[in-house]
Amino acid sequence: MSWQVDYSHTAIQFAVRHMMISTVRGEFEKFKIETALDDPQIEKLHAKNTLSEQDFLDAHLTVEIDAASVNTRAADRDTHLRSPDFFNAAEYPTIVFKAARGEKIDDKHGKLYGALTIRDITKPAVLQVEYLGEAKSPWGAHSVGFSATAKINRKDWDLNWNVALETGGWLVGDEIKIEIDIEFVKVPEAQPAEPALATA
Repeated sequence: MSWQVDYSHTAIQFAVRHMMISTVRGEFEKFKIETALDDPQIEKLHAKNTLSEQDFLDAHLTVEIDAASVNTRAADRDTHLRSPDFFNAAEYPTIVFKAARGEKIDDKHGKLYGALTIRDITKPAVLQVEYLGEAKSPWGAHSVGFSATAKINRKDWDLNWNVALETGGWLVGDEIKIEIDIEFVKVPEAQPAEPALATA
């Protein structure tokens, strides 16, 4: 059996303070996740229903995000985020997180240490990962789920644009909260075709 990312139940979202008093939330609608957890590594995780440090060390997680697919439910704001003031998606179309090593915290939690690249600037980043367990759908599909969170300072990637407020503070917060939800689904192995009957 193999395991594949179920993109219909997988999401990459973020949140940032707006004018110091509210929170803007958004997501990226196009992304690709590659990880060795697509192979029998998940079978071992599923069998013992607990994380191990080796699971993380073997993960080799890579997340590639289409920067232009940002969606905050405001067209003008999304256009601004794609512009050179922020992601400059025309020149730097891809945001990439690549895990380097893992660390177990307890049976359900761990950390993935890696590198996050935005606008060709690469800085260290850490994902706090939670294993959410295994479930079987009413239609017989087997899935396992993970959530991952991180906090970064956008200025570390030269995302510096801002406007001072008359009341004090800034229009856009510096801290970005990232949340990733990933569901893997078991894909049955293809059955060999029945041999054709010989004909006279």
